[in-house]
Amino acid sequence: MEHKKTYHAKEIETPNGTVIVEGPIPPDKLAGYKFHEDLTAFRPAPRQHKALVEIAKLPEGRIIIARKGETIIGYVTFLYPDPLERWSEGKMENLIELGAIEVIPEFRGCEIGKNLLIVSMMDDAMEDYIIITTEYYWHWDLKGTGLNVWEYRKMMEKMMNAGGLEWYATDDPEICSHPANCLMVRIGKRVDNESIQKFDQLRFTNRFLY
Repeated sequence: MEHKKTYHAKEIETPNGTVIVEGPIPPDKLAGYKFHEDLTAFRPAPRQHKALVEIAKLPEGRIIIARKGETIIGYVTFLYPDPLERWSEGKMENLIELGAIEVIPEFRGCEIGKNLLIVSMMDDAMEDYIIITTEYYWHWDLKGTGLNVWEYRKMMEKMMNAGGLEWYATDDPEICSHPANCLMVRIGKRVDNESIQKFDQLRFTNRFLY
């Protein structure tokens, strides 16, 4: 499968100034931008910056960023699922995962996350993919936002809906371990029925085990 990537950009006016949302960003350009020190949800900011550059080098890897001037203040990643997760077991070339989305606290509430997803889906190549994201409440910044688990879940769902992702049922043990966890999916317009059936089998691998 050929992984085409077509660049798109959008300008957003926020109370904290103009933000450019753009991507997919090539690795060299990504490495040249400053990476805000508050982007620490997954690992220390310098290490996360490096990790994003590595993802951008992958054939299927996509990084969409939000930046103020030359400083990245938010991002979203798309790549193949982790080999240790069930979603990689089908070895589907047209299944990619929204692996991480993060926005610095200063810009939360400015619809940056929503616009990162909107710009991500502007690329017509996304119609060739099944895009998944697995939401686990233990990754959520409940303390920083002051939201409870259900309020946060509602916020995440609304944001994912902006990118066309919808809630899908699954018997994945980690997702089923807490009712706030969820699987969200966007099936592109050009995805064939065979791929959809294969994906359904991944969603319910325990269906026939008694």
